[in-house]
Amino acid sequence: MENQENIFINRELSWLDFNSRVLALAKDKAVPLGERLKFAAIYGSNLDEFFMVRVGSLYDQTLLKNNKPDAVTGMAPQAQLAAIAARVAQLQGKCDKYCQGLFVALDAQGYHKVDFDHLSKTQDRFWKAYFQKEILPVLSPQIVDQRHPFPFLNNKQIYFIVQLYSKADGSHFGIIPVNGSFERVLYMKNADETNTTQVVFVEELIAHYAATVFDKHTVQRCCLFRVTRNADITVDEGMMDHDIDFRDVMSELLKKRRKLAAVRLQFWPQAPQEIAKFLRDKLLVPPERCFAQSAPLDTACLMKLAGRLSADGDTALFYPAARPIQAPGRYDLYAEAQRHDVLLAYPYQSIRPFIHMLLKAGADPDVVSIKMTLYRIASDSQIVQALINAAENGKQVVVMVELRARFDEQNNIDWSKQLEDAGCTVFYGFDDYKVHCKLTLITRKKDGRYQYLTQIGTGNYNERTSEQYFDLSFLTARQGIGEEANAVFNNMALQRLTEHADIMLVAPLRFKSVLMQEMDAQIAQAVQGRPAHIILKNNSINDPDIIGKIRAASCAGVRVDMIVRGICCMRAGVPGQTENVHIRSLVGRYLEHARIYCFGEGDAMRVYIASGDFLTRNTERRVEVGVRVEDARIARRLREILDLQLRDTVNAREMQPNGTYTRVKPAEGQPPVDSQMAMYELFRGDWTHPAPAAPRPAPKAPAPKPEPPAAKKAPPAPQGRPAQDAVHKRRPGLLRQWLGRRKR
Repeated sequence: MENQENIFINRELSWLDFNSRVLALAKDKAVPLGERLKFAAIYGSNLDEFFMVRVGSLYDQTLLKNNKPDAVTGMAPQAQLAAIAARVAQLQGKCDKYCQGLFVALDAQGYHKVDFDHLSKTQDRFWKAYFQKEILPVLSPQIVDQRHPFPFLNNKQIYFIVQLYSKADGSHFGIIPVNGSFERVLYMKNADETNTTQVVFVEELIAHYAATVFDKHTVQRCCLFRVTRNADITVDEGMMDHDIDFRDVMSELLKKRRKLAAVRLQFWPQAPQEIAKFLRDKLLVPPERCFAQSAPLDTACLMKLAGRLSADGDTALFYPAARPIQAPGRYDLYAEAQRHDVLLAYPYQSIRPFIHMLLKAGADPDVVSIKMTLYRIASDSQIVQALINAAENGKQVVVMVELRARFDEQNNIDWSKQLEDAGCTVFYGFDDYKVHCKLTLITRKKDGRYQYLTQIGTGNYNERTSEQYFDLSFLTARQGIGEEANAVFNNMALQRLTEHADIMLVAPLRFKSVLMQEMDAQIAQAVQGRPAHIILKNNSINDPDIIGKIRAASCAGVRVDMIVRGICCMRAGVPGQTENVHIRSLVGRYLEHARIYCFGEGDAMRVYIASGDFLTRNTERRVEVGVRVEDARIARRLREILDLQLRDTVNAREMQPNGTYTRVKPAEGQPPVDSQMAMYELFRGDWTHPAPAAPRPAPKAPAPKPEPPAAKKAPPAPQGRPAQDAVHKRRPGLLRQWLGRRKR
């Protein structure tokens, strides 16, 4: 691949660019203030996880004698860490500036952040009394000297450190944990006619009055700091004993995670050099991974501040409500999906019909079994409860629970125990492959024949994220797909990879190869002078084989449109290599999580949805599932989604040949296109589309032609959402936890 290195971008730096696009929405004046606070919080939460996982992994690699370079760019782990540190320092400067702007905007709305360097006498008396009564009794200060060792510092916890001096003991240090015994952000209504609110970050309150804690010492220097620890753990070492329960292994590893090496230090601005050096030496964190910031050290706490604004009823500071479209009162997804293929789109449509379908299947006397994969589950999951109900009704319920879902491990451990207690058969997948697919199979026995109802999704079976992530859920009663899905479940239970499938994609053996064959077909079309087009929508791409194939398609003259939300390790528009590749990222009110892969045009178009991205971990080290959509109506609907997102001029940013992104703006005189809000109109009334009826024998005598039915009145738009076709002037917003957690 001559000169192909010119089109490559490092994975970690690409992810930081994505998080930069999230942070940019925190300063966007077109975004309501409450939503801007959320975006700043998401940025901080994302960055925490990035250091815990990605930087933690790179740190571990530097400890090996033969550490491997990045497969795409060839950068060694140490070089990547250096580049990450420089980029994060740049982003931190922006974050500080944007947070300052947010506090100014909050001040104008009557929420005044208390500045402890400029307290009035009245404020000082009040907050000092509050500190002594509410905070001081639950503080746990610690001395660090020759007789008192340096304490273990918890991951993501804020601490206040002071350098002390006394005649008896000389110079030493004191540390106060800012733990969870009190609220992270405090609010106090002013007792005057202004109806304003004082906002206090508790660590600043502690820092201001901490001298009273060490009243027998002289405080020489002090500052706030926060430590981030490596969270990259492996189950390999715990699986040496085959008699041990995998849940017990994961529980022990979760305890171990809390004690892994520190990979980042955050300080107050102008942190004293003596204190900074003391902490760096104790925690073995190099200077380049120590960051001073004026923004809150735990930026994710701004989500709580946004929640306070919402609780106070300041609806103008948030987007108007946009609730999932509910199904008609008598809609029966269980019966509907047995008649024809169905496509659901979250969060635009409600997940309730799917839950009701599981409940109905669990009570259906013809149902023999229900099988499902679970990756990230809501803490109060109605979906899991439906599986438990089915088991209690005597159905065979088989559940593949992935205990290695990052940061959801404990939740999955707890649910797996409840499923087993209810009589479900639970297994945990492969030793070497994480099971990331979203697959459900309901098996019925009717008139002596087995019938399948299969659901294949792009997102988790999680009621909470279904209202925040854009995901697709495809349901079909096609016998061939059901047979392939059943084979996938049986193979997973027997620790076997699926090698053979016709309609389904099953990573790692029948995923990448199938999609690359589809790309080859488009290349052949272009070589023959025929129209050729590829549209790829997913979260991330870094697989060098797929990047190489996309490059080959571009060089052959195939237009390739890519909608990549996050990591994108290839450059678009590079002359002679990717000049026919167009890449955009959508970051808005909802987290773009669906994966759609479209090849060709018109009647020859072939469309897939899948759980897997184009990251090497998805294509080669995970069990992923996708499906070729053969229903022409649904295939057209998926293409409509892609075309709509390719027209977006509100949430979209387009990659330039140098790898940077620029905001897409509407053409002069054209209204903005908000693809996320327009999706409500695309799916309104889409619950009961029938499949094309099979041709019937002609009647013996001509029947009179019936009058056309009266057009039904469209259901009203959800509160606060204008019922326009595909264009909305209002800015959307992203999630919020993405939080996460967690996690994608």
